[in-house]
Amino acid sequence: MLNVGMVGVGCISGIYLKNFRDVFRDVRLVAVCDLIRERAEKAQKGYGVPKLYDTMEELFADPEIDIVLNLTRPYQHFAVSKGALLAGKHVYSEKPLGADLEEGRELVRLAEERGLWLGGAPDTFLGAGIQTCRGLIDGGLIGKPIGARAVMAGHGMESWHPDPDFYYQRGGGPLFDMGPYYITALVNLLGGISRVYGAAHTSFETRLITAPPHAGEIIHVHTPTHIEALLHFERGITGSLLTSFDMYQTRQTNIEIYGTEGTLTVPDPNGFGGTVTFCGTDRKAREYPLAFDYADNFRCLGLDDMAAAIEQGRPGRTTYRQTFHVLEAMSGILLSAKSGEPYTMTSRFVREAPMDPALPHGFL
Repeated sequence: MLNVGMVGVGCISGIYLKNFRDVFRDVRLVAVCDLIRERAEKAQKGYGVPKLYDTMEELFADPEIDIVLNLTRPYQHFAVSKGALLAGKHVYSEKPLGADLEEGRELVRLAEERGLWLGGAPDTFLGAGIQTCRGLIDGGLIGKPIGARAVMAGHGMESWHPDPDFYYQRGGGPLFDMGPYYITALVNLLGGISRVYGAAHTSFETRLITAPPHAGEIIHVHTPTHIEALLHFERGITGSLLTSFDMYQTRQTNIEIYGTEGTLTVPDPNGFGGTVTFCGTDRKAREYPLAFDYADNFRCLGLDDMAAAIEQGRPGRTTYRQTFHVLEAMSGILLSAKSGEPYTMTSRFVREAPMDPALPHGFL
């Protein structure tokens, strides 16, 4: 069992804390740290965490900690992950790996130089929904895959999130915030991406927060908020991706995979379960049962898989080989949008083994 120190105790931390305590047995949370000490104190008391640190540097110096879990804001991911790697710790970070391509490259370089593991979210693709879809595609249900369409569209976070400003800053926006779920699902279903085209713009220069406690405040937007992309996969498959914080309604959401024998509707990649539907040549839609474990909100699953892989000496399913490929695809989309030219990927992604449904719950 490996010991984990958590840096950042914001909104997403609650489900990690719960799953550390109740589900996963390959990792143990031993320390928490947050710039707002009260958050860390609440987590320590509520979940029985042994240690609390005032600074991340103090946490990094703890010899008991094997892995640093980075749950800070996207534009803070690089500094926290870099500091942990320099301190000799393995790192698992919430998405994205970095706020831009150069940050991702630097983190990968450091991890490789120091022989450390660098992994990260999203891990929803390890859940029952997308793992079931992978099994159906790999098993030939849809025939030969020929295309995909992914849509994540809404009207932003300011109407419900308690602290939505960072969604509109560097490292945020619909592509870097929600795109990792969709692109990670696509590459795990269809394989690596070879080339991307992008178009992007910002529809609203400011956003009005209507959710407490910042209701009435104005957000100044510093990132594209409506992005369309064309993805070329290494297997010759083409796909499209729409991410937007500027749309009030759309009839299509989530992911569809098109094959020579029919269409597979993939559940929301921001979740672990969902409904899997296939419409074949008879044009009749059929729902398929979920064939794998982890259908509820099991964030921390990817961290547990990385910890188990470290101890077992096997490949991990959530390493930088995936998170950097996804970061490069997203960065390439924005670079293409600026240049008007396609972006050719420099990284390659090879899918790891699917989840093993025979493993006991909570152990990988």
